[in-house]
Amino acid sequence: MRILILGSGVIGMTSAWYLARAGHEVTVVDRQPGPALETSYANAGMLSTGYSSPWAAPGVPRKAIGWLLAKHAPLAIRLTSDPAQYRWILQLLRNCTQPRYQLNKARMLRLASHSRDCLADLRATTGIDYEGRQGGTLQVFRKQQQLDAAAKDMAVLAACGIDYELLDPAGCKAVEPGLDSQLLVGGLRLPGDETGDCQLFTRHLTDACREQGVRLLFNTAIRALDVQGGAVQGVHTQAGFLQADRYVVALGSHSPALLQPHGVRLPSYPVKGYSLTLPVTDEAAAPQSTLMDETYKVAVTRFAQRIRVGGMAELTGFNARLPARRKATLSMVLDQLFPGAGDSQNAEFWCGFRPMTPDGTPIIGRGPLNNLWLNTGHGTLGWTMAFGSAQLLSDLITDRAGALNAADYALERSAPTATSAAWQLLRGH
Repeated sequence: MRILILGSGVIGMTSAWYLARAGHEVTVVDRQPGPALETSYANAGMLSTGYSSPWAAPGVPRKAIGWLLAKHAPLAIRLTSDPAQYRWILQLLRNCTQPRYQLNKARMLRLASHSRDCLADLRATTGIDYEGRQGGTLQVFRKQQQLDAAAKDMAVLAACGIDYELLDPAGCKAVEPGLDSQLLVGGLRLPGDETGDCQLFTRHLTDACREQGVRLLFNTAIRALDVQGGAVQGVHTQAGFLQADRYVVALGSHSPALLQPHGVRLPSYPVKGYSLTLPVTDEAAAPQSTLMDETYKVAVTRFAQRIRVGGMAELTGFNARLPARRKATLSMVLDQLFPGAGDSQNAEFWCGFRPMTPDGTPIIGRGPLNNLWLNTGHGTLGWTMAFGSAQLLSDLITDRAGALNAADYALERSAPTATSAAWQLLRGH
């Protein structure tokens, strides 16, 4: 079967790998000169199975009001004239109940766990080096209220069979010797988590895909779909009109714009995030794996001789500015938790747009057009969920039984409408 994949980020390239391994004739198209040069380029580097959680959670609406006034807020909202932004916010509010949070977190954990296993197999098959580490994730709490709230997350982790350890400040220090644990009241360690450079991995996987016969069309802008009779007839691109038997949209935050002219509304929105990448200056002071600061929603991740500091969320549309205050927040978190670990004077400051759904769960499976397939909407967890998502997509297209319940990730599950419950959440009821 001929399959055309639109997008060469980590989602698009893992999709290409699994589909090619299943025996399909695969072509990947992207406007960039190479793979993983947009959202996958400088993400936080966390392969965080245990930290797979939706942003929509109980208490978030009230927290968000306080964040709007905070200097180092993890969330910022700048309202635009785009109706999609308002729809997305209302749908997110609808998911901020405890039952929905537990449902969403459980299915995200199932996908992330499957993805972790798929990565282990892929790594064994290819031997790809991406500066990966298998040292776990340490979520640290600066406030007792945060530590107390972790009990609900631990219940979901236990139900999904995810290993975890609740640590006091001394235990956090034992895991991360360079950490200034005096700032903390405790931490939650997820020993099964990993780290690694997503862009480096995707580059090497692209080479492996090429060896599998995948055709790669870089520097090729995707202009429009040709849709007739309820099916995609082809794709208009800079390289001409491309046709296939099946079409996979894996364009991240740009997926909705491609599909909207054909009456397909994807419930994802570009959530802007930032990162700093800087060289290690003191091995003893540097992190050994990944740490997540629950207060600022900032991750500090160790690669070989580099540190990646990433996080925050802005609802501002496709605004690619790099404000100095965001860089200051990332630097502050690193300096407080790992003083003297890296050279912030030689840091690369970057931003990207994460395609986030209101319930946090990606959209994987059939689209509403007969030969259209979707693999998008992974939010901040594209690197974590890429392998399981691509395997699920390949299973569905190839009509094989898979390890996951496909209905949990189908587009149809993500069609909530704004209700009075959303407004009650906003008001704190």
